[in-house]
Amino acid sequence: MSILINEDMSYKIIGACMKVHRFLGHGFLQVVYKDAMQIEFAKAEINYVREKEFDINYKGIILPHKFFADFFVMENIIAEIKATKEGISNDFIAQTLNYLKVSNCALGLIINFGKTSLEYKRLVL
Repeated sequence: MSILINEDMSYKIIGACMKVHRFLGHGFLQVVYKDAMQIEFAKAEINYVREKEFDINYKGIILPHKFFADFFVMENIIAEIKATKEGISNDFIAQTLNYLKVSNCALGLIINFGKTSLEYKRLVL
């Protein structure tokens, strides 16, 4: 039996997402879900930074372009919010894995509000 990384916090984050999806449903732009997530995170007392900026280090040189995680939760989880009817694609998975590498986080969550049921995927580095 494997141990899940940040299991309790994952459940809290996904639970907050389920509340948003239950209320708003699918069909809104991604930014609407991010705004609603801020409200749910605050109500659940989940510590987060929205649009957290991270540097990209290439061979010891910080590149001029940065990346911005949708949510940086509890200083160790990347939460990427999507709103696509196509679902969680391999491109979203690759993007989140890259974010995990750059941020030194071990857990990433991709949450898609674009379908009739909330869709999410846990990624561990």
